[in-house]
Amino acid sequence: MRVYHFVNCEYGLQDIARRRLKVATLADVNDPFEMLSLNLKDSGLRATLGKARKEFGERRGMLCFSRGWRNPVQWSHYADHHRGLCLGFDVPDRLLRDVQYRKSRAAVDATVIDAPGFDMGSFVLKALDVKFVHWTYEDEVRMIVDLETYDDACRIWYRGFDGDLVLREVIVGADCPATRAQVAEALGDGARGVVAHKARLAFGTYRVVTQRREDLWQ
Repeated sequence: MRVYHFVNCEYGLQDIARRRLKVATLADVNDPFEMLSLNLKDSGLRATLGKARKEFGERRGMLCFSRGWRNPVQWSHYADHHRGLCLGFDVPDRLLRDVQYRKSRAAVDATVIDAPGFDMGSFVLKALDVKFVHWTYEDEVRMIVDLETYDDACRIWYRGFDGDLVLREVIVGADCPATRAQVAEALGDGARGVVAHKARLAFGTYRVVTQRREDLWQ
């Protein structure tokens, strides 16, 4: 599946050059309800899920993508007000988890966690798959990854580009200062198979579209 990751210009060019993406952890995501999509009025369930959430956050993280790149709100929120980049990747469908959006937190029988054969790992991932309905505009899919490689200088976990994370597009935001030469330099030997283009605001709809005039991206 072709999926898209929004990022500011500086970090986006760094990601391209270093062939990697930052892994989002539960400690730094912008939604405080991540993995808290269940009704947790039961104190036992609350404690159990809280422990599982902590353990998950210490071992695993997420690469967060959208199915599309044309929503202007995403550019505003995640690509520095249209001054950033959007990177398109090909990722195998089997590695992606669809985010579901709901108005209310799901009720669950608290005794289920004590049932024979209960799978806490699957339970945790299902809780992670659900977000509040107001996040719908993100149209999000996620790739769950282990926390394996840490950059001490940047203080981030990251996942390198590989056969399961193949860069295919670099979309330069409508107000992004990155030039063709800067994008080409960042791509370097990885330019083959990657299409880079400039974005602009649509003239007749609330969408972001491709800038067809080559002379408007130097």
